[in-house]
Amino acid sequence: MEDILQIQQVSKKYWSKQAVRDISFTLGPGKIIGLLGSNGSGKTTIMKMIAGLAQPTSGKIAVYGNPVGVETKSLISFMPDQPLTESWMTVGDALRFYSDFFADFDQAKAERMLDFMKLSLADKVRSLSKGMSERLQLTLALSRKASLYLLDEPLGGVDPVARTRILNALVEFYEEDSSILISTHLVSDIERIFDEVIMVKNGEMVMHGNVEELRLQHGKSMDELFREVFAEC
Repeated sequence: MEDILQIQQVSKKYWSKQAVRDISFTLGPGKIIGLLGSNGSGKTTIMKMIAGLAQPTSGKIAVYGNPVGVETKSLISFMPDQPLTESWMTVGDALRFYSDFFADFDQAKAERMLDFMKLSLADKVRSLSKGMSERLQLTLALSRKASLYLLDEPLGGVDPVARTRILNALVEFYEEDSSILISTHLVSDIERIFDEVIMVKNGEMVMHGNVEELRLQHGKSMDELFREVFAEC
């Protein structure tokens, strides 16, 4: 099957700071992939470049062979680390906002996810806890009919109960012919759902592989490998 995402020798520099350096990888369909790294390692920059919100200084990024740009916007659903909803909204308002903004938004799927997430259309965004807010943002992102879902730190700052519900929702609701790229440093909580992992340290890719193969090769869990790689960070 054709790869969804192709990244070739991509670098990103902000003035004198080298945020990402010479990264290359491809992602196929039907996978949940972890983009792992400590804070400041370059994960968010990589996400933004794939989503078309930042431009590489050098290198190429393509989705199904199309350079990232207008043509790829409908293929990618990006959940940033900061909510896109406004505090005055209800959950129902947030769904209508996404439905108006994205032609591929699946209202019926969104309502099924809300039920799974224990959220109500009448809930006010300003009254949601951190965990409930993350569940809403995930619902909005996954309810688009995209080929690649980018989730930037979806577990950051949420309690263990909310984390479990979010992870269960990812497995329950993602489309099998699409792929999900999840950036996180909370590896122990989430490694059970990963098919592949990409580890990024100081803007450089230091590991990419199938999770089961990496476990067998190193004799360690992904969390143990992560701690080993980032011990000096």
